[in-house]
Amino acid sequence: MAKLTKKQKALEGKVDATKLHSIEDALKTVRELASAKFDETLEIAMNLGVDPRHADQMVRGVVTLPAGTGKDVKVAVFARGDNADKALAAGADKVGAEDLMEDMLAGNLDYGRVIATPDMMGIVGRLGKTLGPKGLMPNPKLGTVTPNVAEAVKAAKGGQIEFRVEKAGIIHAGLGKLSFGEEKLRQNFDAFVDAIVKAKPAGAKGKYVRKIALSSSMGPGVKIDTADVAGA
Repeated sequence: MAKLTKKQKALEGKVDATKLHSIEDALKTVRELASAKFDETLEIAMNLGVDPRHADQMVRGVVTLPAGTGKDVKVAVFARGDNADKALAAGADKVGAEDLMEDMLAGNLDYGRVIATPDMMGIVGRLGKTLGPKGLMPNPKLGTVTPNVAEAVKAAKGGQIEFRVEKAGIIHAGLGKLSFGEEKLRQNFDAFVDAIVKAKPAGAKGKYVRKIALSSSMGPGVKIDTADVAGA
């Protein structure tokens, strides 16, 4: 864990670590405590009752945040011909085939999403060890292997994010910029949590959503009462 700055330590003392907040109160508190000079991101951490080491307890998917992410997502697309033209027209930052593969193998991986048409997976497959560890490997279940690259690019640029549970059963994500305001951040929160609830795996045992905390990029965590969350 990163070492806290003096300012972060001071902010930690302003939050009762034992108190469970309503969603509205948590959002308000996080925004009030934000003190960075930049527009901080609202971050969510959810502790789930799953063990992702077991295949039937993996939680993974995509969700579109209604208010967007506030970030410019760089998108790379593996496609040829008409599909390449459509991807570029939709706003893809880089489109290619073997040339794009070589570029990535050389270490140029500054992308938030990598998309591929099905016929390009023979090339993309060679990048498994390169893209896999970064969570960038195209996957048909996540909509990143698709013949409709234009739609996939627009979704990635328009607020769609991927989620995947970590080893300890925790999911982290950014839910937009604090400058969005509480109403839009609440919309994103509801959409994200709803997606996690709907993604509950068959092997999950006991209480599924165990803990939820919100924070800003540089601020302390504010715990939410899961009883206030629909479906949790």
